[in-house]
Amino acid sequence: MTLKDLDSGKTITKMPYEADFKRYLSRLGPAEIVAIRTTLAGMIEGREIATAGWMPGSDWTGTVFQPIYEKAARRSFAQAAQCFGLFVWEAVMDHPEDWTSGRFYKNGEEIGSRTYFRV
Repeated sequence: MTLKDLDSGKTITKMPYEADFKRYLSRLGPAEIVAIRTTLAGMIEGREIATAGWMPGSDWTGTVFQPIYEKAARRSFAQAAQCFGLFVWEAVMDHPEDWTSGRFYKNGEEIGSRTYFRV
């Protein structure tokens, strides 16, 4: 349906860092992409709130997310975080319900990833 920016209220129609996301996708196999997308869709289904950086856990070993780190991001923690966040962004944009998103703080420090709220 729609994704809106919490601060501006504007509808988001385009993925940020689209060229980077396409590059990450090009390094993954079709089955890996499907597995990541399917898992993320399941992770957000039924949730009211989802913070991208808190969703995958810190150890991706043996999960569908491991290829993001090893292949898509070429073992770069920062790029893996960005790639994962873009997969979450895509999952929320593709979700059949409306969502809003923003950046928030915890204990006075920016969380570092987007938080999504079902409207």
